[in-house]
Amino acid sequence: MARDMSDKEILKMELDQLKLEVSTPRTPMGANCAETIAFVEERAADDPLIKGVSDEKNPYKGDKGGCIIT
Repeated sequence: MARDMSDKEILKMELDQLKLEVSTPRTPMGANCAETIAFVEERAADDPLIKGVSDEKNPYKGDKGGCIIT
């Protein structure tokens, strides 16, 4: 696509992209981390990766040993 465009058109596209990126609202990293932690902790009780899956609902339950990650 860029081969079909003149240098001026390519520069205009780059300028438009930079204008779009500059106008994007930004939040501090600490605020994003706090929101992410709150989101995960809020849903941790229902998360099967954290809580585990009950034996009657686990289709992969076998008589083999298990793996415990500590």
